[in-house]
Amino acid sequence: MIKKNNVLITGGAGFIGSSLANVLLPQNKVTVIDNLSMGDFNNLQESANLTKILGDVTDKKLLTKVFEENDFDYIFHLAAIASVADSVARPYETHQVNFDSTMMILEILRQNKKSLKRFVFSSSAAVYGDEPTLPKTEESTIRPLTPYAIDKFASEKMAMIYYNLYDIPASATRFFNVYGPNQNPNSPYSGFISILVNRLRENTELTIFGDGEQSRDFVYIEDVIQALLLIATSNQSLGEVYNVGTGIKNTINDLTKFAQKFTDKELSIKYDAARQGDIKDSLSDVSKLESIGYKPNYDLANGMKKYLNYEFK
Repeated sequence: MIKKNNVLITGGAGFIGSSLANVLLPQNKVTVIDNLSMGDFNNLQESANLTKILGDVTDKKLLTKVFEENDFDYIFHLAAIASVADSVARPYETHQVNFDSTMMILEILRQNKKSLKRFVFSSSAAVYGDEPTLPKTEESTIRPLTPYAIDKFASEKMAMIYYNLYDIPASATRFFNVYGPNQNPNSPYSGFISILVNRLRENTELTIFGDGEQSRDFVYIEDVIQALLLIATSNQSLGEVYNVGTGIKNTINDLTKFAQKFTDKELSIKYDAARQGDIKDSLSDVSKLESIGYKPNYDLANGMKKYLNYEFK
């Protein structure tokens, strides 16, 4: 566990970032940078330990000032435009956020890393693309299909290069399909589960892109936070990339049926054409992460029950 440290979280008002910040805040000084395009400062617990900065991770002047004024022990770089579709529509704009910001932070750290213990970059299972072998290990073939996936892979590789060449203590995560409270269902970047829960609450039509038989490795937010903290504090994880998932796959149709049964609600469902860049099946091998102490506490049923109880309490 991280205690009595100075922590920076980019994208810290978003879903994963705010969840991480709230776990760290009682015992650490936490600085959050977010432009609020997807996040909300209301997701963060009020604390004297919290510093909120409204700004963009592509703003070099802002980042330089923040690093000059602070000596961070841990940096979690979560800020991103986390949308495959958006990267297809706006490749250059998303590239600036999803790659250039990583490069900028790493270069600032190269000039003066001070007392940095770990830089953790959040990558994505999207880097594996449509390579059919399952489950995906960290050594699986990388076949990115979109600008988003390319930027994520390039960023994680650059973080590893800065570790190997410049001794920046870096690690990276490849998130599979994360879900849980505080994921904004109205954002175009939201995961399927948050949209599903929103449609259940509002009794509105749910659109499923494709036939619904595509499968995903859904991982509950608390397991993701467990993984981030393990990776940030393990000596074994230096210079390494880790899958973050459960090792269990579920189809979109099965997930939808489960949520309707658990909430005793019936949805109107519309099936639409599959989206460009979406893959058919995704499943993680988390044995590498388990080797440093990770143990997922939630399968989809338990995670969904906790999430739905939170949303419908």
